[in-house]
Amino acid sequence: MNRVLSFTLVALYALFLGSQITEGCLLVPYWQSLSTNEFYSFYEDLGPAINQFYTVLTIMAVLITLGVSVYCLFRNRKAFIYSLTSSVFSALVILLFYIYFKGVNQSFFQEALKPSELKNELSIWAFWHWVRVMCEFLSLVFLVITLLILDNPVKAQAYHKQVLNIGST
Repeated sequence: MNRVLSFTLVALYALFLGSQITEGCLLVPYWQSLSTNEFYSFYEDLGPAINQFYTVLTIMAVLITLGVSVYCLFRNRKAFIYSLTSSVFSALVILLFYIYFKGVNQSFFQEALKPSELKNELSIWAFWHWVRVMCEFLSLVFLVITLLILDNPVKAQAYHKQVLNIGST
């Protein structure tokens, strides 16, 4: 695979991951510091833009991992297992959205939670957000490994054998 394309794919995925880390480090603590009325006002004003922003980045990241997996399926079987692992972790990001975030985010839009419920839910939201970030990080790691294998299959094969020998001693 072309090095420029590989760099671009990693950079785009890293942009997604970085934005999620930023959300977890800056936005979530800010939300938790707000009163219930302030939070609902903030979410009413900026929630749709935030959701749209992250939807685009999430879809882009998942398409990157899936696209690389399809490429590897036909071009490099040794890289395929790593690309598939990357795709699985990125699919978990989507799955977590539908299992948890979609409903909770909707309750934020509907202002459905009482003050004590909101504070508790924002703590739970933060926990699941960091679980998603970990899945995204692992997906990126396996994406990079995949692209390194595609860039230099001979070196990658030697490294792979070395790792297997270390594990068997």
